[in-house]
Amino acid sequence: MSTNDLRENVGAQRVAKPLTEFGNFMDKLKPQLALALPKHLNCDRMARLAVTAFSTNPALQRCTHMSIAGSIMTAAQLGLEPGINGAGYLIPYKDTCTFVPGWRGLTDLVARSGRGTVYTGAIYKDQEFTYTDGARRDLVIHNQTDLDDENDITHVYAIGWVVGAAMPIIELWSIVKVRKHRDKYNKVGQRHYSYQNWEMYARKVPLLQVLKYMPMSIELSNALDISHAAEAGRGATIENGIVVELTDAPRHSEDRGQAETVNLDTGEITPEPKAKAKPKPVPEPVVDDAPTPD
Repeated sequence: MSTNDLRENVGAQRVAKPLTEFGNFMDKLKPQLALALPKHLNCDRMARLAVTAFSTNPALQRCTHMSIAGSIMTAAQLGLEPGINGAGYLIPYKDTCTFVPGWRGLTDLVARSGRGTVYTGAIYKDQEFTYTDGARRDLVIHNQTDLDDENDITHVYAIGWVVGAAMPIIELWSIVKVRKHRDKYNKVGQRHYSYQNWEMYARKVPLLQVLKYMPMSIELSNALDISHAAEAGRGATIENGIVVELTDAPRHSEDRGQAETVNLDTGEITPEPKAKAKPKPVPEPVVDDAPTPD
């Protein structure tokens, strides 16, 4: 075997080990995952999606298994599949994973309610459009585009229709305005998910404005709260139906799989208790036997 073959073999083994560990971890998570999933989703499929995302994203492999599990559970409670058609994404921030709903996931949540529909799109530099605001809102794009590079996008928009409403809700943003918005609220620099998913982020910004005026289901409300947390670079999860933002507490390397316990009967995941520190010995008082002066 040549030196190059040996190096490739060793590299493959290094990748396979964390992937195998994470796959086993997700298998143990399935009972709890099944309890959180709505009827149209399957726990085996969600576990496979998580393993696929883990295997293709080196940054995600540096995240703790607990945070990835929490993100999958968040996606499950919203009824969204991570990494499928822009429904949502598993976004790593340092060693913490958080689930961020995509624009497709948000539009799906609105459609499920049956009380409205929303759409978001992009306008490229070779397109002409007419936008009318006020009492008669309207947006007309006059020609199709021959471009597909996200760097050629000049504007993004979102349109919402509430059942029975007389006119649509329209938000039109220039790309310059979107970047200013991102830079104003971004607290994590280039680790912000917009740097890896620019078009998804840009289309989602006006959509979030439109959704403020749409009928609000519990799932949509939670998805918006999670999106706002991600906007500022903070993770969030859903606990007992309420969105809880994650604190930026320091984590330790032992929390990458081996510091987690899964109850095989309930599927509950809990961190293993840390070993208690031994009490320091109390020094005995020093007795001075020297005679005291009269």
